[in-house]
Amino acid sequence: MWIRVSLTYRTSFAMLTLGQLLVTGLDFLGIVVMFSAVDALGGFSLPEVAFLYGGAGVCLGLADLLLGNIERLGQKIRLGTFDAMMVRPVPLYAQMCSDEFALRRLGRITQAAVVLAWSILTLDLDWTPAKVLAVPYLVVFGTAIFVAFFTLGAAFQFWTTDGSEAANAFTYGGNTLAQYPLTIYPLEAVKALTFLVPLAFVNWYPSLFVLGRADPLGLPRAMQFAAPVAALVLAAVAAVAWRGGVRRYRSTGS
Repeated sequence: MWIRVSLTYRTSFAMLTLGQLLVTGLDFLGIVVMFSAVDALGGFSLPEVAFLYGGAGVCLGLADLLLGNIERLGQKIRLGTFDAMMVRPVPLYAQMCSDEFALRRLGRITQAAVVLAWSILTLDLDWTPAKVLAVPYLVVFGTAIFVAFFTLGAAFQFWTTDGSEAANAFTYGGNTLAQYPLTIYPLEAVKALTFLVPLAFVNWYPSLFVLGRADPLGLPRAMQFAAPVAALVLAAVAAVAWRGGVRRYRSTGS
């Protein structure tokens, strides 16, 4: 239904989608401008950083498309509209993900995908079958990790009712962190992004394998293939948090 609504005014839809593509493209333009003054960033060239940027952007864009509106849960709780969802014979999670589905978010995905494709064509790599398969592997499990973070952020709002900005620090803010080589951050921050808030598994460790680079931090090579484990653990935590929040919810009383 929401897709049909989006396409009712096709010119408006095209302009909104193009606008999102151009706005998100400014982020990469900033990186290009940065490389006009330096040859490498954290030891990585522009095509390599573009690969990191594109991978993270596609993952966030897909997660945002699938359930970006779930971050509005706090608003629905305050307005009492979440109560109406609870009486429908459809899972609450599915309703929150599909409510006001914004097809215009394809603009973000398209922009990141173009950068990712450019980096793949530009990188001078020996594209073995394993490296080719590593690209969809990165996208699938990176998206799953961002989906889990979106869900955790929504579940947090059952307790705060207004915590969307805190959640954005791990979703949109996490995407910004993942766009750059982790070698530019302090060692303590990299450890936190690996073992505490595992955003490094979105694109950093899979990218090290694709780019044929050893981990600059000296971590085991197995970390480059641990994204499924990180995604599974985060998904389990997110599922527990979501179910706990739903059970705790007692309506607005209005």
